[in-house]
Amino acid sequence: MAAAGSQTTIVPTDAELLQAQADLWRHSLYYLTSMALKCAVELHIPTAIHNLGGAASLPDLVTSLSLPESKLPFLRRLMRLLVTSGIFASDNNTEVETYRLNPLSWLLVEGVEAENHTYQQCFVLGTVSRHYVEAALSLADWFKKDLPVPVPSPFEELHGVPLLHEDTPKLDPELDRIVHEGVAAHDNLAIGTIIRECNDIFKGLQSLTDCCGGNGTTARGIVKAFPGIKCTVLDLPKVIEKAPADDAVNYVAGDMFDSIPPAQAVMLKLVLHFWDDEDCVKILKQCRKAIPSREQGGKVIIIDIVIGHSMDPTMYEAQLLFDMLMMVNTRGRQRSEDDWREIVTKAGFSDYKIVKKIGGRGIIEVYP
Repeated sequence: MAAAGSQTTIVPTDAELLQAQADLWRHSLYYLTSMALKCAVELHIPTAIHNLGGAASLPDLVTSLSLPESKLPFLRRLMRLLVTSGIFASDNNTEVETYRLNPLSWLLVEGVEAENHTYQQCFVLGTVSRHYVEAALSLADWFKKDLPVPVPSPFEELHGVPLLHEDTPKLDPELDRIVHEGVAAHDNLAIGTIIRECNDIFKGLQSLTDCCGGNGTTARGIVKAFPGIKCTVLDLPKVIEKAPADDAVNYVAGDMFDSIPPAQAVMLKLVLHFWDDEDCVKILKQCRKAIPSREQGGKVIIIDIVIGHSMDPTMYEAQLLFDMLMMVNTRGRQRSEDDWREIVTKAGFSDYKIVKKIGGRGIIEVYP
């Protein structure tokens, strides 16, 4: 008889063990999919397929990419994995196998002039960079260390400087450039969709401040859709000095922790997930100072990931992976609705509502 409180070990069947081994292979080797994607981006395979009319054979690709003919069989193996992983599509019903773009690889085509297309090369190269990977490899050691609060990320603990900080260029100026360009491309993706799907949040607004609005891509999209809104972009001086000359948008150099230009609404688009809860509360308190009362239309618009079990499993997994990305490289995190409720309440707001969920993101209106 088993001892009280003990659990009976269930021995897997042969079939279950074999499946478990295959799953272990997949999870242990997923990094090779990331490296294969990095290879495809660095070789500009998506752009080559696009330039070849949207479909390309292996010999077409070898010629277009100026690769040695001896690499053709190796390229076939690379493309086979990328097709199976959903990064490209393929046609097998022809005499010669051809590879096509799908929505994912379309985002990796350079030079496309189309709404909602933002070239995501730098996002990929940043996430698979040596510095990111080394930080992830140090995760177990980081967990064992009793570090002072606020706890630095594994990236900061390993490399000695925070990511997305004025000191990051001292670590590697090229990494800093890639990460900033990658963040901008990621954040500006689908702004047209958000404006169309959630246009009620902008209707009737007279003024809006876009915190950490970068080069004003989002603000210009809002002004184009709603010409009556006076848009201001707030960002750090080094960002604002590179912003394009634009009569439609007002650019202000500053720090959202110190003050935010007054407006009827303040927008935080994919900003707060870079910060811990304490800093998020500080930022939201500054937002509250910048807006009028709810009766006068004052509100904060948060566009950020809202983690939820009810989502499509692939989308939910993507949210959790993004949360791990934040944990490894920043002091921030992705949040569930309960997490969002807690920080907006601590910041002194009276109410909020999730207006809509678009993909993995939620559009949240927060009221003073």
